[in-house]
Amino acid sequence: MYKFLEHTADVKFLASGKTIEDAFVSCFEALKETISGKITVLSQEKKIIKVQGKDFESLLYNFLEEFLFLLDSEAFLAAKVGKIQINKEKFELEAEILGDKAENYKFTNDVKAITYNSMFVKQEGDEWKIQVVLDV
Repeated sequence: MYKFLEHTADVKFLASGKTIEDAFVSCFEALKETISGKITVLSQEKKIIKVQGKDFESLLYNFLEEFLFLLDSEAFLAAKVGKIQINKEKFELEAEILGDKAENYKFTNDVKAITYNSMFVKQEGDEWKIQVVLDV
């Protein structure tokens, strides 16, 4: 689950989930909506991504940045995250990404970068909460 928050120049959202994996997937969904709006992207191709970080924030940053990299370098537009596993002790993530060639869709990619501005990843009770600002 995610919701967009007010921000003067960029896109800011708050995502949550019962597990950290669910919260990361919610962050992907907010990023996807920012990139491609409400269009339906088919799951024609599968990619496996592996990223690591030094903490949860850098792990999240690297995870989200991977989608921008795939779009820019391989013209791959992600539709959804399949399986996802996070090693909380080593800050490592492996995920199955489903999507399609970007050329098959009309959309505007107005996301320039993921930022660390106001970013947090924290567990509150039995829920994970994540805040992200996207440079658009």
